[in-house]
This record gives sequence, C-alpha cells and structure tokens, in this order.
Amino acid sequence: MTEESGIPPLRFGIIGSAAGIAETHLKALTQLPGAIIAGMADIAVERGEARARAFGCPFFADHRAMLDAVHIDVAVICAPHPLHAALAIDCLDAGAHVLVEKPLAVSVSEADAMIAAADRAGRILAVCFQQRFRPVVEYARALIEAGEIGEIVRVLCVEPWFRTQFYYNSAAWRGTWRGEGGGVLMNQGPHPLDLLCHLAGPPAKVWGWVRTQGHAIECEDVAQALLEYPNGAPGYIYFSTVEAGSPQRTEIAGDRSALELTRDYLTIRRFATPLSEYRATVQEMWSQPQVQTETLHLPGDGGGHLAVYRDLAAAIIEGRRPRCDAREARMSLELANAVIYSGVIGQAVTLPLDRQAYDALLDDLRAGRRTL
Repeated sequence: MTEESGIPPLRFGIIGSAAGIAETHLKALTQLPGAIIAGMADIAVERGEARARAFGCPFFADHRAMLDAVHIDVAVICAPHPLHAALAIDCLDAGAHVLVEKPLAVSVSEADAMIAAADRAGRILAVCFQQRFRPVVEYARALIEAGEIGEIVRVLCVEPWFRTQFYYNSAAWRGTWRGEGGGVLMNQGPHPLDLLCHLAGPPAKVWGWVRTQGHAIECEDVAQALLEYPNGAPGYIYFSTVEAGSPQRTEIAGDRSALELTRDYLTIRRFATPLSEYRATVQEMWSQPQVQTETLHLPGDGGGHLAVYRDLAAAIIEGRRPRCDAREARMSLELANAVIYSGVIGQAVTLPLDRQAYDALLDDLRAGRRTL
C-alpha cells in the first residue's frame, strides 16, 4: 500500500498497446500511485514490443498468453472497438477487472454479453468516459441530482466535429461498417451521447435520420434524431463531421431551471416560479416567469484519463461501482444504435432496442445488402 494514496498497488495489463490511445493511458498510469504496468499485448508486434520495452514490461502477441503468464488486476483494452466484447470477456473470465476505451462495443447486444460476463466474474467493467469528470459536467450533474432543474421539459445536443476526407483515408477501418460499426455516432458521438444520458437519462423513443453527406465513406457523417423522454418531454440531437464553425452545446431545460453547457461554460437560468405552476396560476396572457441567469466558467478536464484511473482504483478497493461502468455506458451505445436503426428503416423505435433486429441490420450493412 502506498503512503501517498492509501491504495494498494494494482497491476495493469494493456491490450492494444500499439494503439495511439494507449499512450494516453500509459501516461495516466505513470501518475497513478501504486500502479504497476505488468504486461502489454498487441497483434502489431513491432510497435507493441517497442512500447513494452520502453516501460520495462513483458510483451505478448496474444492477449491470452499475457493473461496466462502475468498476474494482472486490471486489463486495459485500447484495441479497436469491434474487438472490445471478445477481449473484455476473455479478461473477465480470467479474473481481471476491465477498463475499456469508448465506445463500450459496437452493438448493445455485445454490451449485454460483456455485462453478463462481469456479473458472473464479480469484477468491474468500466468504460473510459473521462468527460464525466469535467468540472462543468460535475457541476451540472450535481444540480440535476439536487432537483434544481425539476422535471425535464426539453433536451438539445448539437455536436459538429469537422473532419476532412484525408482523415477518413488515413486508416482503412475509418467510416466502415466492419471497422467501426458506424460513423460519427460511433467515433465522435460517444462522449456527447454519454454526457447527455448521464445528465438527462436515456430517452424512451427515437426518430433517427442518418446520411453520408460529405465524405466518401460507408457510414453516416451526419446524424440527427428526435427524442421522446419517459415523461413525454422532447429532445433533439445532431452530430456531424461535415459542419464547422458552430459551437458544441448541450441544453437541458427543466420545470425549475434550464442548463446550457458550452465547452467550459455552464449557464443556469433559474425560474422564480416553476413553469408548471406559473402556467396554471398566472392570470395574464403574455406574462412569463422571472428568470435569473448565471454563467459559470469551470475550466479543466477533471484530470482526463488519470481521473478515470483514480476513480477505478478507488472503486476496486471500496467495492463500489466506478463513475462510468458498463451499465452506464450501455445507455449511450443503445441510443447510437437506435438512431442508426431508426434512420435506416425509416421508422421510430422504442427503447429498449430490439437487439436481434439491430444485429440483423448491422450484418446487412456490413455485407452491403443495405446502404444509407
């Protein structure tokens, strides 16, 4: 146990150690008290082995060989997300906790299987949604949990993530159904979708629209959806790698107040009287409730990947759920799947999503039997 943290040492194994994102994880682990990098594995042997040498740990071309040869407490999966389910289940079955990069998986049926494996093993399956630790998100979440906004009235999430064709051409898997299982919703969209579900919860119904509008790729580069929440409140989401110049923002309007998150700024509009009460009682035609507006600047990323590791280590020691485990992460994956499914079939869908129907559609998209 380290004096600095009071947390016993944890042994980590990196699967997909040659991936670019692995460097970010390794940097965080070097800052985590008591963390031991016990092994690395990757099918890209040359790059993976070089990285393992740099950290003085054994390297394996097969993750199963690493699990057999080296005791690890936590497997960190940095491999492409179409491999997440099989890799995570292997690691959980071997008795390790697992931290997987976003998105959790390609399909919600895969997520179900991963969660079932974690439950069987009695291990944590966490997902690297580090933006949950941003101060602006933590503040908004605290307000919502305290009942400050009241019942949801409307939700909006607009996220332009401009990308060039060169970006998609840089790797054969980008923008393909086999390589990613989706476009903007599966690559750029997971973080904002997770934050939306984290703050507002998942919707009950989805009307999706997906198009390949500006790039020579298989999958969607623009996606939008109308949402209906369990209380009947409407919502709208828009994600694009075609558009530039507009700020990314999320709005959650409630009965008592409304929140707007734009980068590191949180604007809170508090109503002197709840909207439901004001509508029902005020004897005037054009009147509106008084609004008190406050804008907070809350910079910082909350520690990025290091915050995820600190939370995960504490969750393991304390026997609790981490801030984002697989059940939490499944909400945004299911929403992404629902938008794609609804957009392709041209009909609204309800949640929970029909797993078998979505898997069949994804098989058709991968085989080219259906297109956007």
